[in-house]
Amino acid sequence: MSFKTTLLSAIAAVAFAVPAIAEIEIHDAYARSSNPVAGAAFMVIHNHGDTDDRLLGVTSDAAARVELHTHIEDADGIMRMTHIEEGFDLPAGGEIAMVRGAEHVMFMGLTDPFEQDAIVTITFEFENAGDVVVEIPVDQNREATEASDDHSNHGSHDH
Repeated sequence: MSFKTTLLSAIAAVAFAVPAIAEIEIHDAYARSSNPVAGAAFMVIHNHGDTDDRLLGVTSDAAARVELHTHIEDADGIMRMTHIEEGFDLPAGGEIAMVRGAEHVMFMGLTDPFEQDAIVTITFEFENAGDVVVEIPVDQNREATEASDDHSNHGSHDH
């Protein structure tokens, strides 16, 4: 294969790989913790693409275990935080709103306590878009807002 053919193949591969990641937008992200060993991250993940995707998992060096969680009502009417091993659907043009009391990223066994204004790096693993790395600020003072609460009814999630 000639140098020109190899170069054109490499450029084409990069050009086709970039749009999948660019179609995932993560905004309004922040992390917080209620104690020195556990924390959570909240955000809105939007799929600007024309293809459905699925958030399969999440990793971070910030904790020994990082999982996708939600709250599910048990038979006694009590809301319980639950690890969602199968991940969350992310329809084309849709979003996943990760807010308090609903879907969120859970950190267990923090490597260092979350300190105000620190940055936490998270890698989201999507079925189609692949890995998306995000740096989010720690905001211990942020209150749940009406704007973030409004997102709790958006998107399509199979639990």
